[in-house]
Amino acid sequence: MLAGLARNASRRALRPSGSRAMTQLPNSNVPSLDFSPESEQTTGAKSSKDSLSSVEQKRRNMGRISLAVLVLGFGINAIYMGREWDETELKAKKLTLENAPSSRWGRTKERFTDIFDYFNKPAWPELLPPTLPPPHQKPYTLLISIDDLLVTSTWDRQHGWRTAKRPGVDYFLAYISQFYEVVVFTTQNFYTAAPILDKLDRYNFYINHRLYREATRSINGKIVKDLSYLNRPLNTVISLDTNLEHVSTHPENAIVIPPWKGDPNDKGLVAMIPFLESIGIYKPQDVRPILAAYQGKDIPLEYAKKEAEAKALHVEKWTKDRPQGLAGASFSSFFGFSPGNTQRSKIPPTYLEQKRREAQEQYAEEQKYIREHKDYLEGLLKKEQEMMANEVPGTLWEAIGQMTGEPPKKKATEGQEAGKEVVPVKGGGASS
Repeated sequence: MLAGLARNASRRALRPSGSRAMTQLPNSNVPSLDFSPESEQTTGAKSSKDSLSSVEQKRRNMGRISLAVLVLGFGINAIYMGREWDETELKAKKLTLENAPSSRWGRTKERFTDIFDYFNKPAWPELLPPTLPPPHQKPYTLLISIDDLLVTSTWDRQHGWRTAKRPGVDYFLAYISQFYEVVVFTTQNFYTAAPILDKLDRYNFYINHRLYREATRSINGKIVKDLSYLNRPLNTVISLDTNLEHVSTHPENAIVIPPWKGDPNDKGLVAMIPFLESIGIYKPQDVRPILAAYQGKDIPLEYAKKEAEAKALHVEKWTKDRPQGLAGASFSSFFGFSPGNTQRSKIPPTYLEQKRREAQEQYAEEQKYIREHKDYLEGLLKKEQEMMANEVPGTLWEAIGQMTGEPPKKKATEGQEAGKEVVPVKGGGASS
């Protein structure tokens, strides 16, 4: 027993203080590697968490300095953003001193919002080129959409998806272009809308300008046609559309008509001609009050009533001023002639009817010219297409060369082969 006590005492003496004691396996004299804490004692050394190397300390200091410089720069920029407006900046933002924010906070907010609104604005500050000098420039600008207004997409089992042209669209574009600068403004991309417009206006006679998706704005995730970027006086602009959201920024300039869904007997587009025609003939100073008077109404029907009333007043006034016309009609009825037809034949046309007749005659002359010179126009169109095709790079190296300013290489035309030159000979032939 004394020997066993001595062994235990020696084991306790050899066990290190603050360490985990080794336990002995049951029924075995071999000690186990499992340690169990008996006591925890600190050595007095500092933790590595509180100590940083010199490189890490410099990195932390540089981060603090960078943050301070960033905050300082942001503050200086915020103060600079609150500066007074200058004329160039107001013109670029389509603002004036009257409607621009006047407080420092308002100017700062406007400029700060403009930074993040860059990708939501049209690609150009002015969508249309400057107007032509008179008399070449039309007095009014008519914006026309494409989707469900000029064309629509139809599908059937036999042909699949096809683009259907609205009834009367050719006559509408040709006739109304006499009074308006016609601009097609669509939310479609160039590669989908351009082929449609090439079919509608093959010789570029009627559509003056084309605006695609990149000319629109994005407001709260919705596509909008902002007319303030149009570079035209808004008192002379009319936007013809089928979607109210697309004209939400300038509803006073818009005529929203029901969309066309492919009805072959539709007359909605042609029915708008008399109303638009009257504006082009009478030339009001501002079209917006006129559009406001017809807002929410069936414009073709309401305008037809107004024109009928004006015609009745014209006849009444002419009858009062020319009473002898009635006497002549009574005398002619004595010999069996119809007095109604004789009276109506003597009534002079109204100013609107006279101008409408002139426009119809001009439209007929234009269509006659196109029919008689179709081959010549097709030749010009073919040459233009060839010139455009020659400017398109055929390889990647040609594209890079054009980007660096190198002129495009001329491609072989018809009658020429690669590496050969056509030499004209007498008799109209050619030898290679």
